[in-house]
Amino acid sequence: MDALHAIVLGIVQGATELLPVSSTGHVRIVPAFLGWEDPGAAFTAVTQLGTMSAILLYFRQDLWNIASAWLRSLRDPSLRGTLDVRLGWFIIVGTIPVSVFGLAFSTTIEDGARNLYLIATVLIVLGLVLLLAERVGKRERSLEDLTLRDGILIGFAQALALIPGVSRSGATITMGLFLNLDRPTAARYSFLLSVPAVVLSGLFEMRHISDGDGAGFGPTLLATVLAFAVGYATIGFLLRWISTHSFGIFVAYRVAIGSLVLVLVSAGAIS
Repeated sequence: MDALHAIVLGIVQGATELLPVSSTGHVRIVPAFLGWEDPGAAFTAVTQLGTMSAILLYFRQDLWNIASAWLRSLRDPSLRGTLDVRLGWFIIVGTIPVSVFGLAFSTTIEDGARNLYLIATVLIVLGLVLLLAERVGKRERSLEDLTLRDGILIGFAQALALIPGVSRSGATITMGLFLNLDRPTAARYSFLLSVPAVVLSGLFEMRHISDGDGAGFGPTLLATVLAFAVGYATIGFLLRWISTHSFGIFVAYRVAIGSLVLVLVSAGAIS
């Protein structure tokens, strides 16, 4: 992988990781459109550490409050009913499904699940599911209303993002809407929940980054830095957008890009 490829894919990763459109799918689709080699699952997982760093910076106060309150609650039972402590437990519980399934199906994720037919189909199907969640969700619950049941269900939704094309933020936001969370709450909790899963995935895959025909350390580092910068800007954009708009634009985009990929793959134009 040369510098140009790294720059383009770093920008793609940063722009799509936090939007409900699947960064993993796009990091597979864009090279196919441009005639480049698939950068591989390791490259995708490691560059996600860039966007994760953006989340850590953007939500640093929230994350500090949650972590510090959770640790203090281990010694002080009177703190265990507070929102920050409950969020800490919900994030821990919600990370278990993606960790278990990620380890169990790591070979499939790294190889067979990067099929363009699968990615395109999942983009369309999950886009329509997001549209349904927009239509039926009452959007009447805030962060303070989250329960352990919500944390478990959103955690299992996050595990679906192991399939390229699903979108981790898309799956968790969609489940949040089905659970009647308002849009900003669904997105905010999605970002907070992502921290352990993405960090663990990136560190786990880092060992493969220079294997065989992999992207190599230098291009991966460049792409990761760009993913951080673009990702930080994307967080602010998304939170502002959904404060006054629905997720409809992302549904339309998912269906359009998925349909285009299916047509091009069927015609043999991309592979």
